[in-house]
Amino acid sequence: MLTAFRQVALLVGLAGVLAAPLPAVAGSFSGAYLAARQAQFANDYSTAARYFTIALTRDPSNISLMEELVLAQVALGQFERAAVVARQMEANGHKSQIGQMALAAVEGAEGAYDALIARADAQRLMGDLVDRLVKAWALVGRGDMRAALIEFDAVTQASGTRAFGMYHKALALALVGDLEAAEALFGAGQPGTIIGARRGVVAHVQILSQLGRTTEALALLDARFGATQDPEIVQMRSKITAGEGLRFDVLRGPKEGLAEVFFTIAGALAGEPRGTDTLLFARVAQHIRPDFVDASLLLAQLLEDQGQYEAAVAAYRAVPASHPAFHVAEMGRAESLREAGKLDTAIEVLTRLAQSHGQLPVVHSALGDLLRSDERFESAAEAYDRSLALWEGRENTDWRTYYTRGIVHERLGNWAQAEADFRTALKISPGQPNVLNYLGYSLVEKQIKLDEALEMIQEAVAARPQSGYIIDSLGWALFRLGRFEEAVPHMERAAELMSIDPVVNDHLGDVYWAVGRRLEAQFQWKRALSFIDYGEVSEDADPARIRRKLEVGLDRVLEEEGATPLELVKDDR
Repeated sequence: MLTAFRQVALLVGLAGVLAAPLPAVAGSFSGAYLAARQAQFANDYSTAARYFTIALTRDPSNISLMEELVLAQVALGQFERAAVVARQMEANGHKSQIGQMALAAVEGAEGAYDALIARADAQRLMGDLVDRLVKAWALVGRGDMRAALIEFDAVTQASGTRAFGMYHKALALALVGDLEAAEALFGAGQPGTIIGARRGVVAHVQILSQLGRTTEALALLDARFGATQDPEIVQMRSKITAGEGLRFDVLRGPKEGLAEVFFTIAGALAGEPRGTDTLLFARVAQHIRPDFVDASLLLAQLLEDQGQYEAAVAAYRAVPASHPAFHVAEMGRAESLREAGKLDTAIEVLTRLAQSHGQLPVVHSALGDLLRSDERFESAAEAYDRSLALWEGRENTDWRTYYTRGIVHERLGNWAQAEADFRTALKISPGQPNVLNYLGYSLVEKQIKLDEALEMIQEAVAARPQSGYIIDSLGWALFRLGRFEEAVPHMERAAELMSIDPVVNDHLGDVYWAVGRRLEAQFQWKRALSFIDYGEVSEDADPARIRRKLEVGLDRVLEEEGATPLELVKDDR
């Protein structure tokens, strides 16, 4: 239990968080706790931190609440606040991994190397890999390179962590000027490991350049990145070709080495389903090194994945305009703004970016995507035109922009141009299922080239057998061809995969009607109507037409539209 003095100290530390009036739920411990847990479940760390703080004022000796509060505060990047609670847990003798991470972040940002070494020796609470790497970099910071290399070697020799040890040891050797030893480690690394990741390759190229091995440096860039338009890689290649040596600046000091530890762990966790763990490590990396652009980008992507769009926008904004990755950050920021319902602001962001970074095709394509989502098809087509024009004189590998421009032309009624774009996309990327599906479905809707359309859709289904959209296209193509019985299982499968999609349910209703299952058809049409206002709905979902089918049936609707009756479609197979 906390002493009375410690309870008062903790409450004083929390006072700043509770400066604003408390909501009604704060009147009880259970209400605040339940609100905090619900917010935490929704990844709403700000609300979670607030309610955990409220609950902790009601029960200041509750260690579990302290753990949860520190986690929320670290997820928010509020390390000074997290440190207050973490130090209280530490003083109380409680061993907490997240508390140790918070304190390591604060001490790392301050360059308190002795404190970090003592923490690693006494606690080892962040895990053996993290503790050893943190201790190794702290030893580099203290000037004891011999002891640091022993720690790096221990990581290299441990089961499953060899690549981490080699990578960080190589960075440390390069930092102190032992470039030959550093290059030997990078050269011995496997391409699929951390050494073969983007930052590892950049560091290796910089080291090769420093050693005067320019041919090898260029070959490594070509092998890893190919004919990329990535400004950072283009800039590196240009400097090497011009005879300028690259500086080794992946990191510039031991404090940045500490940040690299948490960033590499975050990168290793990025593919795991528990996104919060990845977020915590990325936050620590960014706190120790505020100008760590790669950490800011990873952090922003994680927040975006969790639906925390405003926080993601703030993380993207941390990337300065002078950095080669600025366009990546701005495109990410625009996407987060769009997801947050601020489409006009997102378009403004990319419009400005298209002016400042107009030499990059991807920027114009991204702007075209936003304009297309706002149904500003003419403007979107112009943006896609600018993107594709920038490929002139080079082999165009951008199938996606041809595909999206094709969609825009189809929406504008320019079918000849749309079909040409879709077919160009397929020349660049043969068998691309999204293109096959869209082109095939469009041909079916236009009642032209139906045999080819069916083949395209079947090929798309073979490539994406779990895609409800593509299976729906197959069922619909069979329906259009009058092969109603064959269409049924495919439409039913599509409805299983996309149970609340109004278009799929509407299509299934039509197929049921065509095979005489009238009650089931009406049920599906009613389901389709109930989902019309749910999320983003395709314009193919026409509520007035669905209501008319419920009133008079599909046959009468087709007759009113002047379309071919179902019986004639079937007889004409």
